[in-house]
Amino acid sequence: MKRAPRSTKPVARARPVDESGRSGQKGIRLRTWLIASVVLLGAGKVMHRAYEIQLGNPESYERRYREEIEVESRRGNIYDRRGAELAVSVELDSFFADPVALRNNKLEPADVARQLAGVLHVDEQQLAKRLTGKRRFVWIKRRVSPSESQAVAKLGWSGKGVGARKEPRRYYPGVGTAAHVLGFTDDEGRGVEGVERSFETRLHGATDKVAAILDARGGVVFSEELVDGQSAQGKNLTLTLDRAIQVAAERELELGVRSVEARAGHVVVMDPASGEILALANYPTFNPNEPGAADPAARRNRAVTDRFEPGSVIKTFTVAGALSAGVVGPAQRIDCEDGAMQVAEYTIHDSHRFQELTPAEILAHSSNIGTAKIGAALGRAGLFRALRRFGFGARTDVDLPAETEGILRHYKRWYDMDAATISFGQGMSTTGIQLATSMSAIANGGRLMKPLLVSRVTDAEGKVVEEFAPTVRRQVVPAHVARLVGDMLTAVTADGGTGEGAALDGFVVAGKTGTAQKADYRRGGYAEDQWTATFVGFVPAQRPRLVISVVIDEPVIDHYGGTVAGPVFRRIAEAALRHLGVAPAQGGAKLADIVKSMRAESAAVAQALAQANSKDAPLAARVEAGGEGDAPAVEGQVRVPALLGKGARASLIALRQTGLTATLSGSGAVSEQSPEAGKSVAPGAMVQLVLRRPPTSERSEKRATPGDSGHGTTRLATLEVTP
Repeated sequence: MKRAPRSTKPVARARPVDESGRSGQKGIRLRTWLIASVVLLGAGKVMHRAYEIQLGNPESYERRYREEIEVESRRGNIYDRRGAELAVSVELDSFFADPVALRNNKLEPADVARQLAGVLHVDEQQLAKRLTGKRRFVWIKRRVSPSESQAVAKLGWSGKGVGARKEPRRYYPGVGTAAHVLGFTDDEGRGVEGVERSFETRLHGATDKVAAILDARGGVVFSEELVDGQSAQGKNLTLTLDRAIQVAAERELELGVRSVEARAGHVVVMDPASGEILALANYPTFNPNEPGAADPAARRNRAVTDRFEPGSVIKTFTVAGALSAGVVGPAQRIDCEDGAMQVAEYTIHDSHRFQELTPAEILAHSSNIGTAKIGAALGRAGLFRALRRFGFGARTDVDLPAETEGILRHYKRWYDMDAATISFGQGMSTTGIQLATSMSAIANGGRLMKPLLVSRVTDAEGKVVEEFAPTVRRQVVPAHVARLVGDMLTAVTADGGTGEGAALDGFVVAGKTGTAQKADYRRGGYAEDQWTATFVGFVPAQRPRLVISVVIDEPVIDHYGGTVAGPVFRRIAEAALRHLGVAPAQGGAKLADIVKSMRAESAAVAQALAQANSKDAPLAARVEAGGEGDAPAVEGQVRVPALLGKGARASLIALRQTGLTATLSGSGAVSEQSPEAGKSVAPGAMVQLVLRRPPTSERSEKRATPGDSGHGTTRLATLEVTP
């Protein structure tokens, strides 16, 4: 059997199917469509949400993400009367940490805390505890010094969990200068003491609210109004303090306290014509840049907050009240009973035995018995009213916190002995600021002034937004009585007086010493070895520029006011008068002429008072005298002072001193006045003043008139009537 021949034509065969490849392609396509669907769905949701936010319900979005945030203003600066910076705000680093970021960067919290504590001087254990927490933000130390900031930067942890932000901090360039006046601020920049506290609203300024877009964590994403992270600066203060006088007062007070090993002391320097405080010093003191490092007692403004029994300085005001009331004559001789006088079951003593003394001699020798008899002539009600009118027992309303009013009990609550002891400064209490204000009333013609500490408030551009003028609270005694008592006080610093230590070469000084035992509140009565030494006076006596009160608390080496407080007064007055350009009298002959002129004026006033007493005329009648060396004015009238060339502020003060009022037109210095200088007019008469500014060429060569505000805006001094 033959086989059929094999065909050579290729036979088509079926290709095997790759099931895995086909299923893979389908999977890719499926995933692609799935991802595309998710993306499209997400985009759709985003577009839908955007539509809802922008067009559908924008109010709801703004309520959730657009808020008003508070932005703190930069605190205003504080300057002295000549523009010297006393308090400013500076930007300092505040360091914070993110504990989670520290761990992510493999930094051990304990090691970080140890190194930071070494350079920032913080508690290592407390810092380590904070750095081990789960919070994303903790403070390390706020407002560090530049040297500390540099030390932290050298550690190289910036961006690894340790960061810094700028925060304002109050800085006092003078360190301890005027510390008790300025006060200080807390960590949040709020005033705690001094003018920092009493003028907090003006210095801090308003807290602005600006619109901002926030993220989900509350961070600011965008704000059209938030440009530099802070709003407008707070207002600036210009104080009446003179930095040079303040430094001198602090230096001499510290020397005086330490030289007699005293517990503390305080000084107030005032311009008696305006009531402006030129210096206010306390010792011990503190550094307001680091208030926490000081003892709380050192931060106390003793001149304002501490009351004490003034002792013999009160004799000045007892005598002035008696002369004003007409119960005692300036030449009357008073029996001082040979140094001992019985009052009820008590005996009053003098340091020396005297027979008969005039009021001037009573002040010069500081006779307790003579003053007690003058107080008795006034009567309880009369003595109480006289001291109250001088401001004792009431706050002076100085612009400083925590002022005390002192103690002067109502006369109906006095015992027999109280009427005698209060007349010479025991059984009552006062403050340093009260003493300076009351003595200013003797120095300025009988007007009790409100102490002035802040002269004006300015904005960040230097424009005056508020100005404070001198305020006369009341006429305490007639001007001629004030001048007469001032002349009597010059005998205190003369040879043989109790205040020889306060005398200045080339100047006539009027003042009064005080040496008072301190009350023993635990055992009752008075402590035998604790004293308060005081001297209060003014200089030059014929035309006072300064009133200075010096109080030394618990001196050990010596305790008399004349030998402890008097030299401090002298040294402060010398430095202050030299700084103000007040020249001393050249030679003893010139000084003798000044004293002779003052004695002649006092004799004329004393004669007028004697005539008024003999005719039963009211002793409040004005017996004003003109300027130094001028003839007395017509009885019942006053002389118009010379005001040409003076600024508006100085002119107003001069007119207030003479009991006159004014109308002003224009700005600059006085170029015309009507009535003219030297003319006798009735008290309270109106003086018309025309002010003009000099040409630009002259203005650039002349210095501003002392007392002129220099801003073309003047507020009239106000008269505050107080019963």
